[in-house]
Amino acid sequence: MHLTAARLDRISPSATITISGKARALKAQGRDIISLSAGEPDFDTPQNVKDAAIRAIQAGETKYTDVAGTPALRKAVAEKFRRDSGLDYKPEEVIVCTGGKQVIFDALIATIDPGDEAIIPSPCWVSYPDIVALAEGTPVIVPTEQNNGFKLRPEALEAAITPKTKWFILNNPCNPTGAAYSAEELRPICDVLLRHPNIWIFTDDIYEKLAYDGFQPATIVQVEPKLRARTITMNGCSKAYAMTGWRIGFGGAPVALIKAMDKLQGQSTSNTSSISQAAAIEALNGPQDSIAAMVKVYKERRDMVVEMLNKAPGITCHKPEGAFYVFPAIHGCIGKTTPAGAKISNDEDFVVALLEETGVAVVHGAAFLYPGHFRVSYAAATEVVREACTRIQKFCAGLR
Repeated sequence: MHLTAARLDRISPSATITISGKARALKAQGRDIISLSAGEPDFDTPQNVKDAAIRAIQAGETKYTDVAGTPALRKAVAEKFRRDSGLDYKPEEVIVCTGGKQVIFDALIATIDPGDEAIIPSPCWVSYPDIVALAEGTPVIVPTEQNNGFKLRPEALEAAITPKTKWFILNNPCNPTGAAYSAEELRPICDVLLRHPNIWIFTDDIYEKLAYDGFQPATIVQVEPKLRARTITMNGCSKAYAMTGWRIGFGGAPVALIKAMDKLQGQSTSNTSSISQAAAIEALNGPQDSIAAMVKVYKERRDMVVEMLNKAPGITCHKPEGAFYVFPAIHGCIGKTTPAGAKISNDEDFVVALLEETGVAVVHGAAFLYPGHFRVSYAAATEVVREACTRIQKFCAGLR
């Protein structure tokens, strides 16, 4: 007799959480560990947001709310979409979820039937394919190319579409590469989607505010309003406002999809934390200067990491437009042996040996369905990131 359902066999534990856990275990043993494996800002939640949460507690805002979020927060989200992207969502076209991951989960579980396909460009965030698989759909992975900045070519999207395609999922800026699409770059992708009226579009814009050198990431409905009737635009507070633990994600979509997601959420988590929702209203409506301060520091780290990793023997590192990751290639390290005698046959061997021999935790590229690379999160103190890159340089220099 099996305890677990067969559907669980279709998914894997999150590789980023697994690596982070291994790093914590080594640290508990007294090892000098630098973990650059988690996608979590090292900045604190802005004080005005924390104060709003305290006021909400003191005012007794500690009860259940509507499943889809308080009217005040749904209104604030609609205003955020209008202010930042020119998107016209009404509050009833908005749902608030327990983090961005639940927005994805609700949308896909509520709409995918067995055999439906979801096109996902890779490298991709580890959870997209697993959530599609859990819904009994088929993830269709379409590799991008480093020489195209890890951005999907429209002809590759066209070639992947079949009569079974239900969803196209785009992360912009992207985890794990940091690649971001401008309005000009999204135009030909929108043109492909216009030719296929049965495909729904999920655009994950959670890193939207984290972009550098004046780059402006666009979003699908902003570029092509005709796609609005079959697009969900997802965002949240985790990255832009350093609110990962508050668990606030939200989506804007046609009412029919919002109602389906609301129905599913009503039988799973119900509403997200009432206190977090009050804090999110302040984050979205209050001063935004904390974002610019974070972006300035992230840009400095990005430039440092790209420069240092490109000096590591066997590594080439593309400079991304956004997020707080780089995704270097390690083709020059494959087939070599570490000073401790470990053979580097693939990217997973590389990250395991790097952790065990230098104490630096990163995530292997295969976890993001793109072998031969690894992801570095530079959402850690600048000097810590610098030390990690120095250790990576020494590790690579010692390969034989």
